[in-house]
Amino acid sequence: MRERLSGNEAVAVAMRQINPDVVAAFPITPSTEVPQYFASFVANGKVTTEFVPVESEHSAMSACIGAQAAGARTMTATSSAGLALMWEMLYIASSSRLPVTLAAVNRALSGPININNDHSDTMGARDSGWIQLYGETNQEAYDNFIQAVKIGEHKDIMLPVMDCFDGFITSHAVENIELIDDDKVKAFVGEYKPEFYLNNKKHPIAVGPLDLPIHYFEHKRLQAEAMRNAKKVILDVAAEFEAMTGRKYGLFEEYKMEDAEVAIVVLNSTAGTAKFVVDGLRERGVKAGLIKIRVYRPFPVEEIAAALSKVKAVAILDKADSFNAAGGPVFTDVTSAMYGRADGVKAISYIYGLGGRDVKSTDIELVYERLLSIVESGDIGEIYNYLGVRE
Repeated sequence: MRERLSGNEAVAVAMRQINPDVVAAFPITPSTEVPQYFASFVANGKVTTEFVPVESEHSAMSACIGAQAAGARTMTATSSAGLALMWEMLYIASSSRLPVTLAAVNRALSGPININNDHSDTMGARDSGWIQLYGETNQEAYDNFIQAVKIGEHKDIMLPVMDCFDGFITSHAVENIELIDDDKVKAFVGEYKPEFYLNNKKHPIAVGPLDLPIHYFEHKRLQAEAMRNAKKVILDVAAEFEAMTGRKYGLFEEYKMEDAEVAIVVLNSTAGTAKFVVDGLRERGVKAGLIKIRVYRPFPVEEIAAALSKVKAVAILDKADSFNAAGGPVFTDVTSAMYGRADGVKAISYIYGLGGRDVKSTDIELVYERLLSIVESGDIGEIYNYLGVRE
């Protein structure tokens, strides 16, 4: 079914189609519309969900944890400082193995205060134990959210999942998308049937107890193993999703990488601009390519190293700065993956688009020109770079 929806409304529609047991949320720009649209579905009787309006994002995630621990399929949405206010509870959700689904609408994290898009919020949460999926378009935000539920609830995973997409650029822009029939979505995600939950009188458990050194390390190791297992489950779920919709998803998208000599690695909506640039370069005979990461946690180490091993130079673009004097977070993950697997490839880091700074096709062209210069001269020059900033 073809519709014209914003990214936020598309995700709210996915939530309606799934009809979760509980949604707990607090409004924050630019994710406010997700619970706002969903609240109208609750008010109109289109879902049977218990909607919990709370007093803060910390309370929102706390309520989600309590509901999910009780055996309820639970969802929420947030952005920026709202995600930061959830910080403590993000770790509680993942360590308690509670598959909450969160629409993370990317926005710059203060300060100074900024309501526009970059990835500093979810990048700050990248090591909190949540699976992270990133989407370029409204269609991908919708598709990823539906898949996220099935991924997180898999018996070998039982981890929370973030569906990350760009604030305003994706969340508020209206695009044509293909919606799946309601009955197909419900059949795809199935019913939530956890093995252990608080309301199960036959098998009483404790959730969130004091975990002393005699057990803590083993629990964290099991959590890490679940994240390792997630890569296969993500691909299995994607294969099921493709069979249902015809839309194919992987750990990342390779765009014109078959014979690429130079490439960039990027997340979310900027990939659309970069694809336009790649097409233009290809028309001029330049062997340019692009990798758009979809699954950032777990990080596809072997796969991304293999994809980049054939190029001569690569630039990794980060819409967040690690302030580590070494490069952005995606850059450090990609180069770590390449170490010992794609050592001959020259790699540079670019920080771009912070606080919603516009990223033009001419900016991306400059990156490819730099890569071509590196290939020609063999001189990599400065590794840690900024794109589109007034120095």
